[in-house]
Amino acid sequence: MKILFFGDIMGRSGRDLLLVRLPDLRRQLNADFVIANAENAAGGYGITPKICAQLYEAGVDTITTGNHVWDQRETISYIDKDARLLRPLNYPTGTPGRGVGYFETGGGHSVMVAQVMGRLFMDALDDPFAAIDHELNSVKLGQTADAIVIDLHCDATSESMALGHYVDGRASLAVGTHTHIPTADTQILPGGTAYQTDAGMCGDYDSVIGMKKEAPIARFTQKMPTERLSPATGSATLCGVYLETDARTGLAQRVEPLRIGGRLEPAWPTDLDC
Repeated sequence: MKILFFGDIMGRSGRDLLLVRLPDLRRQLNADFVIANAENAAGGYGITPKICAQLYEAGVDTITTGNHVWDQRETISYIDKDARLLRPLNYPTGTPGRGVGYFETGGGHSVMVAQVMGRLFMDALDDPFAAIDHELNSVKLGQTADAIVIDLHCDATSESMALGHYVDGRASLAVGTHTHIPTADTQILPGGTAYQTDAGMCGDYDSVIGMKKEAPIARFTQKMPTERLSPATGSATLCGVYLETDARTGLAQRVEPLRIGGRLEPAWPTDLDC
């Protein structure tokens, strides 16, 4: 199976580029399933039902979020109605929405997608290790699910790496989001799980993690409140991960970074037409 995962969609710049490019990317890469983190898609803060519909129409199969999931208040009443919109699994019991989804591709493959949020430098949620353990104990990769993808929404790279190794051999891909910076450690772990500490963002990299530069710089240099941070609007780069899984085991056979457009050095799966 071939799966595409796109990191945090940051504001209109990243959103518009993904909406334009994704239909062709799905065809070029013959993707069976597409996942996108979109917790910053609505002006940098959260997501809306309208944006969900646009992403689904363009070819996204399921959406993950993170600590900004509730920034748009309409999401609170909407998320229970949309089985394809996920929030971190380790929110307390009773929180709206779901942290795991089970989906079927057009080719009849089953895909489990889950998300956990780290606790270092983040909100004090339930234990992400115990939360993902509970879910993985109820599904068998290569048997009850043809592929399992886990979004690790962490601020600390150490926590992402620890979670990646913790699920090694039990998931097809464990990939980080949240920091908006693509890391250079794309690899297949010893147990067969593909891993990257952060997929990077889909947004303008002439920025401070996707926000216009002036206000963040002023906050750092003057230690004074500034106007609300707003997304940079320049040329965006799409950042993500390309995954191929073994049809028998569900483990990773191949994983490569994707970087398309904008300011960053391009990255494209070798031996495939771009």
